[in-house]
Amino acid sequence: MEIKDMQAFYAIVEEGNISHAAIRLNIAQPALSRQMKRLENSLGVKLFERGSRRIRLTDAGLLLYSRVKHILGMVDGTVRELVDIGSGVAGTVKLGTITSSGSMLIPELVADFTKEYPLVTFQVWEGDGARVLELLDSHIVEIAITRTQVDNSSYESIILPDEPLVLAVPKSLGVGQEDEEYIHINDLKDKPLLVPLRWKSTFMAHCQKANFEPKILSVSDSQIQNMLWTQLGIGISLVPLSARSMMHSDNVVFKRIKEAEIYTHTVVSWLKNRTMSSSCQHFIKMFRQKYVK
Repeated sequence: MEIKDMQAFYAIVEEGNISHAAIRLNIAQPALSRQMKRLENSLGVKLFERGSRRIRLTDAGLLLYSRVKHILGMVDGTVRELVDIGSGVAGTVKLGTITSSGSMLIPELVADFTKEYPLVTFQVWEGDGARVLELLDSHIVEIAITRTQVDNSSYESIILPDEPLVLAVPKSLGVGQEDEEYIHINDLKDKPLLVPLRWKSTFMAHCQKANFEPKILSVSDSQIQNMLWTQLGIGISLVPLSARSMMHSDNVVFKRIKEAEIYTHTVVSWLKNRTMSSSCQHFIKMFRQKYVK
């Protein structure tokens, strides 16, 4: 039994007679009658009680009607879902992100995106930059958000403007003047420092140039951990300037280092040789609208 037979049978039952069903299906009544006769012969059962003006179903016809109604509903629903996925209205956005960029950029963007595309879901993987690019290369994610420069021959990318690294300083450590934007690098002598792994060597070089060995309490690739420790007064963390939006504490101030301007930027990447899903294409489009000036 083919889908067209189910559709014809369903139309006859819903319309109550063959002539109205034929008009609904835009076919000739004799052709529809022959189609139903072939269906009965192929199934080996009678579906209709002939002889009355309005269609009456046999027990077999009633059973088939209940099944066909369900099957056609599933077919129509599947078609709608496929159309939604193809248009980007539904589907899944698969993201890989480092902690800092993901925490600062993604939540607000996802909030806006889900308002416009409420049927789209998300799968998010988190790791360091190298791990996130591995996930992208392995097709586990479609979009990678890192602070790592990527090879233009393999990836398409959006590079956001440079932003400075700053120090998140607990007031309890008494470093510099609270109302001043800058502190001197020598003010960090003997202070507990929380330094992200990716910027450790650059930061160490600035300290050595100032003739002191920094007291690095922790080296971590987790910006969230560093900021939580800072809020507890454990140490001074080196963070991107945009991290200020994540740290809501009256006990922490942000300072730039007078003698050590260090910059970073966020890179959003996707593979050049891979067709991106429609939902991810819409996500990239909204990302451009929101963050690319």
